[in-house]
Amino acid sequence: MDELIKKHHQLERLSPFELKDKLIDLAKEKMRITRTMLDAGRGNPNWIAATPREAFFALGQFAVTESRRVWDEGDLAGMPHRIGIADRFNKYAREHHQVPGIQLLKDIVDYGINTKQFEPDEWVYELVDGIIGDNYPNPDRMLVRTEKVVHDFLSSELCGQDTSCGTFDLFAVEGATAAMCYIFETLYKNHLLPKGSKIAVMVPIFPPYIEIPELPNNTYEIVKINATEIDDEGHHTWQYPYEELEKLKDKDIKALFLVNPSNPPSVAIKKESIEQIIRIVNQENPNLMIISDDVYGTFVEGFRSLMVDLPFNTIGVYSFSKYFGVTGWRLGTVAINQTNVFDKLISELPEEEKDVLNKRYASLTRDPENLKFIDRMVADSREVAMNHTAGLSLPQQIQMAIFSIFALLDRNNEYKQKTIDILHRRMILLYEGLGLPKKHLPNDADYYTEIDLEIWCNHHYEKGFTDYLKTNYKPVDILYRLAEKSSIVLLSGEGFLAPEWSIRVSLANLNDEAYSRIGQELKNVLDEYVVQWKELK
Repeated sequence: MDELIKKHHQLERLSPFELKDKLIDLAKEKMRITRTMLDAGRGNPNWIAATPREAFFALGQFAVTESRRVWDEGDLAGMPHRIGIADRFNKYAREHHQVPGIQLLKDIVDYGINTKQFEPDEWVYELVDGIIGDNYPNPDRMLVRTEKVVHDFLSSELCGQDTSCGTFDLFAVEGATAAMCYIFETLYKNHLLPKGSKIAVMVPIFPPYIEIPELPNNTYEIVKINATEIDDEGHHTWQYPYEELEKLKDKDIKALFLVNPSNPPSVAIKKESIEQIIRIVNQENPNLMIISDDVYGTFVEGFRSLMVDLPFNTIGVYSFSKYFGVTGWRLGTVAINQTNVFDKLISELPEEEKDVLNKRYASLTRDPENLKFIDRMVADSREVAMNHTAGLSLPQQIQMAIFSIFALLDRNNEYKQKTIDILHRRMILLYEGLGLPKKHLPNDADYYTEIDLEIWCNHHYEKGFTDYLKTNYKPVDILYRLAEKSSIVLLSGEGFLAPEWSIRVSLANLNDEAYSRIGQELKNVLDEYVVQWKELK
């Protein structure tokens, strides 16, 4: 028994995702023939946006016919031509009206021409040449028209169509994690976040966003802004108390990193806290650099990103992976307002630091001193010297454009409502399995739920049981037993800097009925500990 507990405590020191892999191995080992493993530790949704994919593949078929029209030599074809391509597409769409996705594709083309006023041949050629992928990305940051339609989507989903914040430049990247890597690298290389800087991180948070600042090149001093607010019944709201946010008044804090809605609690920051952050930045810390990962914002009605409320200070990061079910495509954006604190701080650097940076970026422009922060990021993504190969692959950018316009054309938000309904339904089933009512949290995305076992045990078991559990076991013991007995994999919340006894359940990646079983099995495991405790009393 001592050896088993020792093994469990060794697992406790692993990162949440390394621990998940160990638990998966255990669940597979113990899996009975009649049982399937339920891995609710992953955030990968088990749905996809099908219709825009059909449009993507329909576009691919048209693009190949365009290539063969130019040069057709069996397996070899030419590069598409621009002149007259819009008329040829319209003819193709009429003749292939029965092809899945062709109607949406026609609507997407019409959106660019009629709503965005794109020149027809230029727009259709960008789509066709992009999906063929026969040219380097140009501009390297993002295709011109694709950037505009993705900007429309982000404005709709993350900014509530509030255009008062002005225009954002976009950099198309390989998902939100790539975005964070690029941002950290360019902040460091441009002396905006030198080694040892003090940064604030709103926790709980996705573990790599803590691990990146702790890498040897960074070793930042981290100030944690803790979501410790408790309601009148003693339950977490996963909001940030006033005194926690007041920490941001410290002018030595150079940057603030957050996921909004949060991961793992999956709750958006309440309006009052946003107003407090705005006030602190405007009055106390005007040079604060904010990086906000808003990937779960599409699951919260009326979500509003900090990049619209503090556009001068905020880099907005968005990944398409969760909403559209495209984790394998690696689609994301970095959005920076055309007027921003990052460019301002670079312009205020000491002359000797500017000289170093001017040499770094001299191969890109005759005026490197005025090179925008976002363009420095693009160059840094290829170590500057290979900037000519920078940029997200064009088929990925075209898929991003198709997803964006698909969502914009869905004026009744039917697709959005379906995804929200899936998550709400699974949350209810999970709590029914636990034998608990699901308490509604305002601003809850329901993509994950964070269950604090300590609070749960205090509310639902006899006095003294929680102390027994905490004295004799660690949270990883419960996760280990759950995997061993029921082939269920959950993640520890502690690795996300959530409370020690919290666990994260993903509501996105399993079928509905699985969540009833997860709730029941988790309750059964805790009931077993209760039986042990009573036998010792």
